[in-house]
Amino acid sequence: MSDTPDRAAVEREIRSMIAEAARLDETFVAELPADADLFGPRIGLTSLAGVALLGAIDRRYGVDVAALDLSLDSLQSIATLSDFVTARLRPS
Repeated sequence: MSDTPDRAAVEREIRSMIAEAARLDETFVAELPADADLFGPRIGLTSLAGVALLGAIDRRYGVDVAALDLSLDSLQSIATLSDFVTARLRPS
């Protein structure tokens, strides 16, 4: 049995991190569609909030998104970020 979180668990945690970084209600972020743009009008992530989000992801999962995704395409939406992080997790 693997200790690696499944994709759904990763997405739930990332949604919570997004809510904290963007200073939004967790319930609101939890109910957004997975394809919601991180920098779009519903989430409105700023560059400073984006840095905070990436730091939280690195601390929690050990995935340095900025170093691994130079184009930052993974920051398009909740789904792309969750997929990117999940694909790079290793069993502990």
